[in-house]
Amino acid sequence: MTGSTQTFDDSEELFEVDAPLIDDTEIEILPTDDDDEHAGEHLRFRVGNNLKFRRLDKYLCGRFSHFSRSRLQKLIKEQGVNVNGHPAKPSHKLNPRDEIDLILPAREVRELVPEEIPLDILYEDEDIIVINKQANLIVHPARGYKSGTLVNGLVFHAGTLSGVNADYRPGIVHRLDKNTTGVMIVAKSDHAHWKISRQFAERTTRKTYLAVVHGVPELTADCIDLPMGTHPHKREKCAIRADGKEAVTFYEVLETFRGFAFVKLSPKTGRTHQLRVHMTHLKHPIVADDMYGGKIVYDWQIEDRPSDVAEPIIDRPALHAWQLEVKHPSTGQLMTFEAPLPPDMQALLEKLRKFRKA
Repeated sequence: MTGSTQTFDDSEELFEVDAPLIDDTEIEILPTDDDDEHAGEHLRFRVGNNLKFRRLDKYLCGRFSHFSRSRLQKLIKEQGVNVNGHPAKPSHKLNPRDEIDLILPAREVRELVPEEIPLDILYEDEDIIVINKQANLIVHPARGYKSGTLVNGLVFHAGTLSGVNADYRPGIVHRLDKNTTGVMIVAKSDHAHWKISRQFAERTTRKTYLAVVHGVPELTADCIDLPMGTHPHKREKCAIRADGKEAVTFYEVLETFRGFAFVKLSPKTGRTHQLRVHMTHLKHPIVADDMYGGKIVYDWQIEDRPSDVAEPIIDRPALHAWQLEVKHPSTGQLMTFEAPLPPDMQALLEKLRKFRKA
């Protein structure tokens, strides 16, 4: 991957909050115009001994020249930047060895068109919107997808969302894959965005998914602790890598069938495609996840009868974000949101219970 590179003094260190310390003096941390995959990353710096600027806002301008000072000041004022674990003002005076952590903003784009896209809203107040995301829906505009995304629909519905992630990701605190259904929380204000983002970054939220997988895991419950990174040959995929980032998934088998299992997945970390990659590594890929070895299933297969011409029971990964537990950004109240299983997964389970009961 090519991209912009930010150079640091030898005495300064950069590392992700949940990753080991990186000693390289040149770390690629900013997205290029065509690659936004780093946007939203939670980064931490340890200030070196040779401070050119002591003011926090000026220091960050020197480190992130792609962003204006006013934008970084807004980031700081909205408590998007901590110094030694505490929110700081733009004028805060830094000292050597201070630790600064922030969530990297996204690059701006010129236009985001509101579109009337049906949304299944589970909860909404002045701070947040919680939706049950449908399948076949990209979360935000990206390369090749400038319209028809969840964000286009959210802007049409709400009008005003948080501006933390610039113009093309307003309100987006976390993401689901295009064909993953279920609970997503969206921020309507910058204050709400930073409060919720920190919960995700510090792993105080609880996310629970439901999936149907091929085969039956040997253990009824276990923890998969295997690091992940970009696939060495296919950039759109991820893979288990010894040099990857920590990735931890807990699973529990809820129901077993002949050749299939209904499982609950609880990720401790939030890596791209984490659940899909981990289950495939376990040799139990998610049904219909053709990117990672899952197979599309048809009625005749489940019913053990000769093949015929028919539509598949499910033609996208049988993965659903079932529950999300998070503290409300204003009240601090612990809230649990739940999205019912979508019709295609319900249909698959009904078929399995009727024809494949173990």
